[in-house]
Amino acid sequence: MISIVDLSINCHEIESLIMDFIKSSVKKAGLDGAIVSVSGGIDSAVTLALTVKALTPEKVTAITLPERDITPQRDITDVMQHCRQLGLTCDTVDITSMLHVLTDNLPNFTIQDRICTGNIKSRLRMIIGYYFANMQRKMVIGTSNKTELLTGFFTKYGDGGVDLLPLGGLYKTQIRQLGDYLKVPENIQKKPPSPGFFPGQTDEDDLGLDYATIDLILYTWEKGYTAKEISDIINVDLNKVQSILWRVKNSEHKRRLPLLLRLS
Repeated sequence: MISIVDLSINCHEIESLIMDFIKSSVKKAGLDGAIVSVSGGIDSAVTLALTVKALTPEKVTAITLPERDITPQRDITDVMQHCRQLGLTCDTVDITSMLHVLTDNLPNFTIQDRICTGNIKSRLRMIIGYYFANMQRKMVIGTSNKTELLTGFFTKYGDGGVDLLPLGGLYKTQIRQLGDYLKVPENIQKKPPSPGFFPGQTDEDDLGLDYATIDLILYTWEKGYTAKEISDIINVDLNKVQSILWRVKNSEHKRRLPLLLRLS
């Protein structure tokens, strides 16, 4: 059994690996730089900081895609502050009118369907990101982390629709370590993570557990332990462990390419 679960990382080493990954990927693609959609959260802030360090500010376009009356003003303020810190300007595209045009023409659409509505918003933001990428011959850099990917806490062909996922091998708690190392503004570091689809929404409310606990569950699961063993190792209720592992199993389709029928 694991007596101590340690998710600390060597931030200097990880920073170098991620920067090399971004730089080599953009170069291999023969593109002119990168697009990063920034929300005011820790994941996009860390992704943006590492992308700028890898490529220089001149080759990075930051965009933020707020929704009127939904996106908190503090998120927009935090994005602009961080971009200035990195030597960037930030393009702002309000998605509200586009969202209304789309949903007003969908049959039986209702804003009360939170999953459907959230996915539409995420996919609309993906479309806009790729518009900038196509116009500027740049690569779309995703901001999802390993915790989100394993639990399926992302939108297929939304925030999951990207060219690179430089943070995809790091748990959420490790992203926080990187954020501190990279001197991401404190406002962003301390902010409760949220998809930003609805007022007051947070990741941890939706997932039913705090990220620190979820990461421990996922880490020990990846080491091959059963739900019961994980519950004993990290001293977490078995039902809560099972709820997270159910998310992993149920979201498998999100982590693979479309199934292809191969014909001879």
